[in-house]
Amino acid sequence: MEYTQLGRTGLRVSRLVLGTMNFGPQTDEADSHTIMDAALDAGVNFVDTANVYGWGENKGRTEEIIGSWFAGDTRRRDKVVLATKVYGSMDRSGGTWPNHDKLSAVNIRRAVEASLRRLNTDYIDLYQFHHIDRDTPFEEIWQAVDVLIRQGKILYAGSSNFPGYKIAQANEAAARRGMVGLVSEQCLYNLAERRAEMEVVPAARDYGLGVIPWSPLHGGLLGGVIRREREGGAGPRSGGGRAAEALADTALRGRIEAYEDLLGKHGLEPGQVALAWLLTRPGVTGPIVGPRTREQLDSALRAVELDLGEELLASLDEIFPGPGPSPEAFAW
Repeated sequence: MEYTQLGRTGLRVSRLVLGTMNFGPQTDEADSHTIMDAALDAGVNFVDTANVYGWGENKGRTEEIIGSWFAGDTRRRDKVVLATKVYGSMDRSGGTWPNHDKLSAVNIRRAVEASLRRLNTDYIDLYQFHHIDRDTPFEEIWQAVDVLIRQGKILYAGSSNFPGYKIAQANEAAARRGMVGLVSEQCLYNLAERRAEMEVVPAARDYGLGVIPWSPLHGGLLGGVIRREREGGAGPRSGGGRAAEALADTALRGRIEAYEDLLGKHGLEPGQVALAWLLTRPGVTGPIVGPRTREQLDSALRAVELDLGEELLASLDEIFPGPGPSPEAFAW
């Protein structure tokens, strides 16, 4: 396994991040623990989750599965850089009681304490804001974070799904308080969805944030889905059917076909190349892989060993051209 610094911090993390969103809803506790054991054995030390994972009436279940894994061997916690998130309501009935969601100081304090209990740990390495909160000023957010850092309950703060200007606002507000500010941004970023390159990635790089791409296979579209269709296998998998709807786009389907044909000529697996491509992108710490099975994890781990080469990278850019930097992408 290869390691890198998380943004401008001294924290060293693996180039692949173990995503746990499937733990509970798709993968039972025993199999989840098997995957986590295998990932740790392979050198993956960065584990990402969120308080809402488990979803619906099972919100929090994923954190509980991770917590029981820590309880099974106390040596595991010290080897793991643990990241979780706060924003969404944890009301399992589907409602939202006032102050039980978003990023008020009240909810941040409540959410941290609940995550610590579920995760069976005394501290969270990276505490991430899962979404922007348009109602809470960053001065209040950083005051709450400062208290938690002083208490030793969190070590670093990160963002997820932030636009570039919010990354700037957040870190300017932190600087005024003499705080480190955001050290990472977790965003939707992959070969088929490169809009983050316009402003999110440049903002993250300018402020020293590590970029952590989620959905690196774009809901399965970049994992060899058309080949599996031809072989009579399953179609794309994605929350809300996003990938299946995207594949109905004739132009996108053509690009996916060209992508699979190109990699077929090189004898490469599409999913592994999609991950390896992200590892070549400036500012990227490592993509999140969310395996449902041990076999999926093993396949993802091989991405770190791939050397795509300049010619193949150029061909991938031809199939999936990025938007280009801003403002040139939308102006002169």
